[in-house]
Amino acid sequence: MRDNVIAICPGSFDPVTYGHLDIITRAAGMFKKLIVVVASNSSKNCCFTPEERVELIKKCITNLDNVEVVHYDGLLADYAAQVGATAIIKGLRAMSDFEYEFQMALTNRKLNNEVETVFLTTSAEYMYLSSSLVKEVARLGGDIKEFVPPCAAQDVVNKFERNDTHDR
Repeated sequence: MRDNVIAICPGSFDPVTYGHLDIITRAAGMFKKLIVVVASNSSKNCCFTPEERVELIKKCITNLDNVEVVHYDGLLADYAAQVGATAIIKGLRAMSDFEYEFQMALTNRKLNNEVETVFLTTSAEYMYLSSSLVKEVARLGGDIKEFVPPCAAQDVVNKFERNDTHDR
């Protein structure tokens, strides 16, 4: 771990899953400071507001002293420059993730040549896990305890109980 390295770990985290927390925890051990960036993505239809997503992550990472969680609604390369980050951490589940993330890494490097993208492969037990899967299971009334930590699970369940139940 270099003393002067700040890394950012972006994502939509809608909701945060054990897979996300695996990447966040491992990245926190590699860098002096890690900033988890809850990003807005116009191509995703999020269930939780950015503020709710920030709070869910904060509840789940109380044991990580060097991790900060923020919401940012702009270019990631610009945010990295603003905070002096030299690394962007991205988790990969499969080759299909790599193609998109590789394109984003090249774009971010073009926009900010001071930042490198570091890819972490997800742990094998989380390769199948996605926020979309969690939301679908929760929407249909299934048990999500294997996918989402207890600190976030009730919030996810509550979100779907408050929404119209005629979709079930």
